[in-house]
Amino acid sequence: MSNQTDASEQLDDPRPATYYHLARAVLYREFLIFVRYPANAIGGIVVSLFFFGVLFYGGRMVAGQALTDSIEGIIVGYFLWTLSVGAYSSVSNDIGSEVQWGTLERHITTPFGFAPVALLKGVAKIVRTFLTSAIVLAAMILITGTTLQLELLTIVTIAGLSITSVLGLGFAAGGITVLYKRIGNWLNLLQFGFIVLISAPVFDAPWTRLLPLAHGSALLQRAMVDGTRLWEFDPLDLGLLVAVAIGYLVGGYLVFQTATRRARRLGVLGDY
Repeated sequence: MSNQTDASEQLDDPRPATYYHLARAVLYREFLIFVRYPANAIGGIVVSLFFFGVLFYGGRMVAGQALTDSIEGIIVGYFLWTLSVGAYSSVSNDIGSEVQWGTLERHITTPFGFAPVALLKGVAKIVRTFLTSAIVLAAMILITGTTLQLELLTIVTIAGLSITSVLGLGFAAGGITVLYKRIGNWLNLLQFGFIVLISAPVFDAPWTRLLPLAHGSALLQRAMVDGTRLWEFDPLDLGLLVAVAIGYLVGGYLVFQTATRRARRLGVLGDY
């Protein structure tokens, strides 16, 4: 009888959730959003291709052969830009939406804490962004008739580390959003700054390698245009890419934590 009681108590007592369960739930949520709202997902791809079409056909009318000679670099840069915008907005816009919906405090009170939840939601959106950006990349190659070196391991590793630094910027922007609420215009302006970072002259100005996206963009150009494989890169170049990614991610996380703590002290965490 006692054994039956112990067994029933074990069944009634739920096991505590782990980060594995959190990651699975967040990924499944992102999958459902993608499947149940296909028009929005397709619209994002169409908009990306529209702007690339304007850039390509308009630029060819103005620049002619000069644009054709540099089209490989333009495609790689635009591909990295779509990934960067997705990584950045995955955190900053999502936190802004939580503030407007009034569900921010629900995340704060979770056993995991708000920062890990926001980070995993950002990673889930990056996975989706990789899929949609891959479709955009394939369409750009077909439109332009360009040939690129598409070694999957190299591209995913370099692009993933490159946009990790942008994820840190998204964390910092999300923390500022929690504190000041409506700053969407400033956050959107930063997305266009990614174009400057991606096209930074890392060879003429080596210090720009320390900026987000700059060093990663240069390595991705070598991988997709020149065909350099991951194991063929200089270990110092890869080490710098990892250091920049971790540095900006940790820095953005600290800004996010500082801003949310200040919002709590001011009593404006749940206000809008």
